Amino acid sequence: MKRHLRFKFFLILAVVLICIYGVIGLPTSKAQLVTNWRKNIHLGLDLRGGSYLVVQVQQQDAFNAQAGVLTDRLKELLQKQNVTYSEAYVDEAKSLQDAMKAAIVVKGVPATQAGTFRGIVSDNLSQWILTPLNATDYRLTLRPSDALKTWQDVLTDTKNTLDRKINALGLSEATVQQRREDRDSELLVQLPDVDDPARIKQILQTTAKLELYDVKGGPYATREEALAQNGGVLPIGTKLIGTADINGKSGGIYLVSSTPVVRGPDIRDARAQQGQLPGRWDTGFVLSQDAARRFSTYTGSHIGQRLAILLDNKVLEAPVINGQISDSGVIEGAATQQEAADLALNLKAGSLPAGLVYEQEETVGPSLGADSIRDGFFAGIAGVLAVIVAMLIYYKRSGINATLALVLNALILIACLSYFDAVLTLPGIAGIILTIGMAVDSNVLIFERIREELRAGKAIVPAVDAGFSKAFLTIIDTHITTIVSCAILFLFGSGPVKGFAVTLVIGLAANVFTAVFVSKVIFDWELSGPKPVRALSI
Repeated sequence: MKRHLRFKFFLILAVVLICIYGVIGLPTSKAQLVTNWRKNIHLGLDLRGGSYLVVQVQQQDAFNAQAGVLTDRLKELLQKQNVTYSEAYVDEAKSLQDAMKAAIVVKGVPATQAGTFRGIVSDNLSQWILTPLNATDYRLTLRPSDALKTWQDVLTDTKNTLDRKINALGLSEATVQQRREDRDSELLVQLPDVDDPARIKQILQTTAKLELYDVKGGPYATREEALAQNGGVLPIGTKLIGTADINGKSGGIYLVSSTPVVRGPDIRDARAQQGQLPGRWDTGFVLSQDAARRFSTYTGSHIGQRLAILLDNKVLEAPVINGQISDSGVIEGAATQQEAADLALNLKAGSLPAGLVYEQEETVGPSLGADSIRDGFFAGIAGVLAVIVAMLIYYKRSGINATLALVLNALILIACLSYFDAVLTLPGIAGIILTIGMAVDSNVLIFERIREELRAGKAIVPAVDAGFSKAFLTIIDTHITTIVSCAILFLFGSGPVKGFAVTLVIGLAANVFTAVFVSKVIFDWELSGPKPVRALSI
């Protein structure tokens, strides 16, 4: 065997071994082989069964919250600079479509202080556009470029938080992905092997924003009472927060500091624990080292005062600080162990930057997935066998060449799906079947070219070389055209269409290697024997 042919043979062998390893690894038993196969080949929900959720991120919540934080900051800055105003509030966005229109409105700024007011906004809120409404009133809106960045940041943060929640639930193969790019607000959540996602939906939808605030006053029955008790204007650095409804009743309103003592990201760990009362469960949490240091200093200097525990911007309780607390705390009131455990999971995963609304939900039963796998498998096997028989009948021994290339093509395709962690769906199986057809078409082009060269009177070796060289450009042309079409499908298609496009592109790339390179090596090996080949079986 010539040196260059030996090198090509070992290259093909290396590709085969790498592909086999990617699909089944290095099993030591039949059971491990099956386990490795299932681990490496990821089946989609339509084949495996599970739940499919489409959630819409309520971006207006994040934009309104951002405007609220900056409004409090602006109030503090104005009061420090002795700039008077009658009121400052957030003109909230009421819908997702108007999310970027959330604005800060400041009224009653004297004309004599307009310059100072503009300077404060310019120096501290540079991302916001200041628009005068009249001589004394102003409106601040987020710059379009910063609004777009905030939009994408909220979507990314939401996706990452959902990923952490799903991982904490032990759903390692579940996926969260953005449905489309740009200003889309929808995320696709796929939960394999989950046929009743009610609890998971509740956990994913829970914002779980935990904060601890210094209580400055209250509880008050109404907002008006709170304002009246403080001379009609809230003190600098404070805000009003309502309590969570318990059994349909509200516990009133508290005046708290604008800046929390502890935020959600400060939590290092959380877990459910037995409550002090029989049958009750609490959620204990542990703070990070830096937060624990701050919390210890705060509680040590505020003994006898109240600390408000807020969950999702509602006061759960406002206990009195009886002593210095170092790095932990307890949230009471869970009715069941599961409720306490779910709250702990949400606290560890982090709070959502915006609320979620479920737009769509579909559940595919495991039996339907198994039926799809069986039907798709039998359809694929039947198609491959029919193609192999036809190639053997029509091209005789050269049909074996085409069959080997076809099998290697399929092996490379499946291995690539494994290495890329791609998900195989029914449209993906359709892409595999189409790849088989195009692989056979490439072999037909080459074999017919070889036949033409032989009929023209050429010797076998030159005829084979000419057949491959002349068919090569045609094969490349058809494959590039199809890959361009697949790229368009991938860019503008939905999930199943993208799966079809990815599978087909991988198959086409593998086909160029097997049809042009592998088939040629097999012919060269057959023709390089010690005895000259008098007739080519084709």
